[in-house]
Amino acid sequence: MTAAGRPRLTARIETWPVAGSFVIARGAKTHVDVVLVEISDGIHSGRGEATAIYYHGESAETVLAQAQAMAPAVAGGLARADLLRELPRGAARNAIDCALWDFEAKGAARPVWSLAGLAAPSPLQSAFTISLADPARMEEDARKAAATYPLLKLKLAGEGDVERVAAVRRGAPAARLIVDANESWTGRDIEAEAAALVPYGVELIEQPVKAGEDRQLDGVVSPIPLCADESCQDRADLARCKGRYAAINIKLDKAGGLTEALALAAAARDAGLELMVGCMLSTSLGIAPAMLVAQGARWIDIDGPLLLARDREHSVRFERGIAHPAESALWG
Repeated sequence: MTAAGRPRLTARIETWPVAGSFVIARGAKTHVDVVLVEISDGIHSGRGEATAIYYHGESAETVLAQAQAMAPAVAGGLARADLLRELPRGAARNAIDCALWDFEAKGAARPVWSLAGLAAPSPLQSAFTISLADPARMEEDARKAAATYPLLKLKLAGEGDVERVAAVRRGAPAARLIVDANESWTGRDIEAEAAALVPYGVELIEQPVKAGEDRQLDGVVSPIPLCADESCQDRADLARCKGRYAAINIKLDKAGGLTEALALAAAARDAGLELMVGCMLSTSLGIAPAMLVAQGARWIDIDGPLLLARDREHSVRFERGIAHPAESALWG
């Protein structure tokens, strides 16, 4: 029998094409570069995937460099608790943290959810994203999507948003709707903007103002719950969000891994905040650990793999927008 060696971290950038293009207020993407981290001792291997947080100035290259720099620490037996102290929040820490979870689970022959003290994950209904476009295009995209996905998430841009939402409602009269303003309502009348969307049955508004300018929400009484995305990265941001937002959007790339994301979810619930679990553009390897955080969340937006031209094999399976846990019971 071969003896296990010291854990070895390797990392690389992978490019995955988007199906068409993915458009938000900040621009369009035709592909996504993800960083894949693998930790192996020659017998067991764990994998983690992360997507750079562009609004933090990250790139796939900087994330790769951060991850590779942690190789000596991993070889020395780095624990997940130590990782939280060694690396700041962000994509590199996410990839390593998830790889460590996967590595530990395979070594113990137990699923990650069991190691984390969680119940076995159940299938989850995810939103499907309608990219930012003119109203006619968004109406047509919503009509096509609504045949498969009962929950749609609309990307907005500020000017012309009511027309966009009205068009999507025409195209998908029975769908549940959530919207992502992507900080584009900064300087606008938030209450009035939200009130204008009430007739269309919108049930959540993500990130209306720029992160760091959340004081614009002081005293705002929105008829639709507001959700912090860019304004809430990890537990350090909760105090700023409470009283201004009704919910937070947890993304593993922002939080810096499954370990912090689970802690953030628990702290947010204790603070009386609703939970949304989201994702960056990613393959289903990046979604699998997010599914553990998403159990019990009110809103779930883990459609990253559905927006790609192709996905990895043997990981999260999607059927009509419902994400099913990886067949491996670890996360593929």
